[in-house]
Amino acid sequence: MTENLPDQSRLHRGEIVPGKPLIVVAMASEASGIDQDSPVLLTGIGRINATLALTDCLHHYLRLGGLPSAIINIGTAGALRPGLSGLHRVDRVLLHDFSHSAVAALTGSDEYPPIDLSDTPAPSVTLATGDTFVEDADTRDRLAEDAHLVDMEGYAVARVAQSFGVPVQLLKLVSDAADSSAGNSWERELPRLSRELAAHTRKALEAPESSA
Repeated sequence: MTENLPDQSRLHRGEIVPGKPLIVVAMASEASGIDQDSPVLLTGIGRINATLALTDCLHHYLRLGGLPSAIINIGTAGALRPGLSGLHRVDRVLLHDFSHSAVAALTGSDEYPPIDLSDTPAPSVTLATGDTFVEDADTRDRLAEDAHLVDMEGYAVARVAQSFGVPVQLLKLVSDAADSSAGNSWERELPRLSRELAAHTRKALEAPESSA
């Protein structure tokens, strides 16, 4: 069945090495500055692509005898609140475009509850994930009630990593203000963002929690 998955389900570069960290990105441009010998999985945009690609990749790991020591998801995100810039390590991630309350009323449980990525009682950075590129103030302000940042893959990466029992980090670099200028801002700033993502990835790989 895996042979029918899109090409994005294979490593963008590097080799599968069980016991070593795996870097996960949505787009090749976000990984352009990362060291060439680091294993990088390119998922494609959106949570369905991210789910398929990472699940398939982790099954490849298992066939080779083990899993990565950690999954590091790097990428850009829109800021939902004023004053947010730079890199943020996400403490909690939630799915913002799912009818949580309606489904819970029918089934008795939330199929996609928030995922806590740290032990802190009050998360300092919450990421909202959905299959929508947020570029209007009304949507931004609504999401800002529960989150600080917004992206399109983070929840899927965290959910898959959790299901395989692999530690996961979500590192998000603010690229825009999730308003009408978001698309132009992201495209204009991409070269700088790619360099910064590469630098932050190197630091994450050097951290003790990412090592085998």
